[in-house]
Amino acid sequence: MAMVERRYAPCASHGFFLLRLLLPFLLFFSFIDVPPAAAATTTTTQSPPLTDTQKSIMNDIASLVNSESASANTSWNAADNPCNWTGISCRNFSSFSAVTSISLPNYGLSDSSIFAHLCRLDTLQSLDLSRNSFTNLSVQFFANSSCSMKKGLQSLNLSTNQLANSLSDLSHFPQLEVLDLSFNSFASRNLSADLGYFHKLKSFKASTNKLSGDVPTSMVGSLLELVLSGNQLSGSIPLGLFRYENLTLLDLSQNHLTGPVPDKFMSLPKLETLLLSGNKLIGEIPASLSNVTTLSRFAANQNNLTGPIASWITKHVRMLDLSYNNLSGTIPSDFLLHQGLQSVDLTGNMLSGAIPGTLSQSLYRLRLGGNQLGENIPVSVCDTLSMTSLELDGNQLIGNIPPELGGCKSLSLLNLASNNLNGSVPDSIGKLDKLVVLKLQKNNLSGPIPSTFSDLKILSTLNLSQNSLSGEIPSGIFEIPKLSNLYLQGNNISGPIPISISSSKYLIELNLGDNALTGIIPTMPTTVTTSLLNLSHNHLNGHIPSNINSLSELEILDLSHNYLSGDVPSSLGSLQSLTLLELSYNNLSGPVPRFRPNQNLDIDVVGNPGLVNGTENNNGTPTTDKKKRHYFIIIIFTIAGALVGLCVLAVIIVMSLSKRVYRVEDEGLPAGESVPQIISGRLITMNSIHTSAVDFMKAMEAVANHQNIFLKTRFCTYYKAVMPNGSTYSVKKLNSSDKIFQIGSQEKFSREIEVLGKLANSNVMVPLAYILSTDCAYLIYEHAHNGTVSDLLHGGKSEVIDWPSRYSIALGVAQGLTFLHGCTQPVLLLDLSTRTIHLKSTNEPQIGDIELYKIIDPSRSTGSFSIIAGTVGYIPPEYAYTMRLTMAGNVYSFGVILLELLTGKPSVSDGTELAKWALSLSGRPDQREQILDTRVSGTSIAVHSQMLSVLNIALSCVAFSPDARPKMRNVLRMLFNAK
Repeated sequence: MAMVERRYAPCASHGFFLLRLLLPFLLFFSFIDVPPAAAATTTTTQSPPLTDTQKSIMNDIASLVNSESASANTSWNAADNPCNWTGISCRNFSSFSAVTSISLPNYGLSDSSIFAHLCRLDTLQSLDLSRNSFTNLSVQFFANSSCSMKKGLQSLNLSTNQLANSLSDLSHFPQLEVLDLSFNSFASRNLSADLGYFHKLKSFKASTNKLSGDVPTSMVGSLLELVLSGNQLSGSIPLGLFRYENLTLLDLSQNHLTGPVPDKFMSLPKLETLLLSGNKLIGEIPASLSNVTTLSRFAANQNNLTGPIASWITKHVRMLDLSYNNLSGTIPSDFLLHQGLQSVDLTGNMLSGAIPGTLSQSLYRLRLGGNQLGENIPVSVCDTLSMTSLELDGNQLIGNIPPELGGCKSLSLLNLASNNLNGSVPDSIGKLDKLVVLKLQKNNLSGPIPSTFSDLKILSTLNLSQNSLSGEIPSGIFEIPKLSNLYLQGNNISGPIPISISSSKYLIELNLGDNALTGIIPTMPTTVTTSLLNLSHNHLNGHIPSNINSLSELEILDLSHNYLSGDVPSSLGSLQSLTLLELSYNNLSGPVPRFRPNQNLDIDVVGNPGLVNGTENNNGTPTTDKKKRHYFIIIIFTIAGALVGLCVLAVIIVMSLSKRVYRVEDEGLPAGESVPQIISGRLITMNSIHTSAVDFMKAMEAVANHQNIFLKTRFCTYYKAVMPNGSTYSVKKLNSSDKIFQIGSQEKFSREIEVLGKLANSNVMVPLAYILSTDCAYLIYEHAHNGTVSDLLHGGKSEVIDWPSRYSIALGVAQGLTFLHGCTQPVLLLDLSTRTIHLKSTNEPQIGDIELYKIIDPSRSTGSFSIIAGTVGYIPPEYAYTMRLTMAGNVYSFGVILLELLTGKPSVSDGTELAKWALSLSGRPDQREQILDTRVSGTSIAVHSQMLSVLNIALSCVAFSPDARPKMRNVLRMLFNAK
């Protein structure tokens, strides 16, 4: 198996990042014992020179850095004083200087011979080589006697590399106070013994490595920070850990710790952050935590903690997360009252009783969903003006929704779903002008939908489904500027669908099914990215709108169980994203539209006697009622027989004419639209093969011919372009008529694309050049397109893709995404799905559309990212209320891709998201077997075992809580270790 390729190219300037890293290290220098007469200030351009020995050492280091670094800011000039080089700090004396700090994070370094040179710098006090690509430490670096640098080094940061050394290799640093080894593969047979080598250690961070065994207790008493999250530590939390009375940060999350949490926290009076999440801890929350007056953050979510919760837990804490445990009893009346409390998450426990009515004035986030809380919602819940997120879903709350909720002026997320609430929806909810997400589904609410909802100008998601609401849909609903998801299904709503729907600009999902709607289906909006439209089980009549094909991103269309008549618009056949078409039980007639032969589409049209296409659709699904087929089959075949001769003749004529047409086209410009006029263009790559081959005019001529299109995604169209020397390239068109693109700002566009063009990873599509025309932007890539992962899995091919191929794709995508997240400024993916992952071959994936996050301006569209949330089924659940793209959100999307590879199913089937379906079956081992694609998992015991291992990784990636998802670096390592 190939090694992971990770040469992190800088994605932005290092200036601020280096300054932030160097500030803590500068504090060490003030304590150095230097005679006052000899001491000087920080290095300036007038710094005294280094000694000849140190200058020679620095020149040796410079030759390595200059040859390896991908940073344009690194270039160290040997003629200059090394103290003035970027990343170098010196201490000035009367006639000479000495190097005291070297900081080279994310410089693309991998040559471990640099450590031999560093070892000769006996004045070095701080060394930062984080976010590089080192795979091993040189022998000189960890030898006991030959590395003089180790004698005075106080801070060492090797985090985010690929180091797989034993922790014991880093012994004998007598002055080391800060050691950061996070995100590597360091191992240790005896962690306590290895840490015993560091006699002055104050901060040790080693999250996401391969450390195993017990939690160490051999550190020195001066320890302030201990971070061991994301490892393989086991056993119980040792009592010896409570000897470290100066400890301020303790992070043992995401390990395999068992047993109760010791009740010894009175011994840690300075503790500020305690993280125990993601283990297997049991027992009650220790009462001694009440003695820790400095504790500001406590997280022990995703354990098996039991017992009640006491009010003292929140007495000093600002942020508390005890979600997904087995806590029981009632919530104390003063639990949420303590001053300074900002965020509380008790989701997924067994708490009962009433919700406390008095809240801290600084509380901005309250999550109590998934418990057994009853009684009414307190009318005083909005006495705090700070509340931005209130989630009380999945409880047993009764009574009305208090109108006082309209006083929560800062509220952006309100979730009261799945309770027993009744009465009408208060008009006052329409006063929450900062509300982005409103979820009231699965209650017993009645009455009309308040017309005041049209005042919610930034509302994105409105879910009122499965209640008993009546009356008509207020026309103002579809005039909400940023509405993207509207769910009203399962009510008693009547009247027509407002014609104002045609003015909607950003609808992604619209579900009005299971109501009593009447009238015709109004004209659909023409500039939306709707992926789900469900109008089923109503009383709609008339024709299906002819412009239904304007919903070009539509994936699910359900118009079943209505009174629709007339022909099915043939334009439906152009909806290439469609995966489910439900037209059953109407009065439709005429032929069923033709779809692409390889389109993964389920069609149901039974119960329409007038449909005349008695053959099976392209996808093998019957397109008429089977009973009616019997009466028409003889007529159909008689007509078909009579037409055969005419068809053969027509084919011959068409082929003859087409050859003549192609000959004419070959002699001039391709048929299609006019060739775009080039305003500017630039080659980004320095590769001479491409610089001599790429011809911008040929690229534009290719774009002018629609026959060169080989792929369309949500924002882009791909064309195949043959250059004058015969080499083939891909040209991607970005349509700037959608104002979300910043193509009008050419300088910004050029700068962002050129930064991305300097990236280098085999699993990422990196642009070679860009072209700007009057209204569009174009990017040029190497052409190595063999379909997408979606085509491979769901393209209708008869052969089953074997597990080694699927596993290789998973590794490749994980490698590319880890690389993108590892940039100085991480590159995030707006739309990460199997449709945006291209295949160079069956086993070689490439992540596409990496530039969208950089060149899309949300302020020029909806003011949020709601219209570009990604493909349905891949969108992380938190997006509904954060409206922010995050690395954790990308991890969720990657988890869905893993599930597709494991199951062979698309991201959405029959209206159910794949991630939700998999999570629903993940509770018991025997049910997990149902998730796997049995066509593949049964081929061998080894394959079955590895698929189960990868399934565990996928399920962790699609965890509901973003904090519970692993980082991509950790995901990649787990995939490599999956057996």
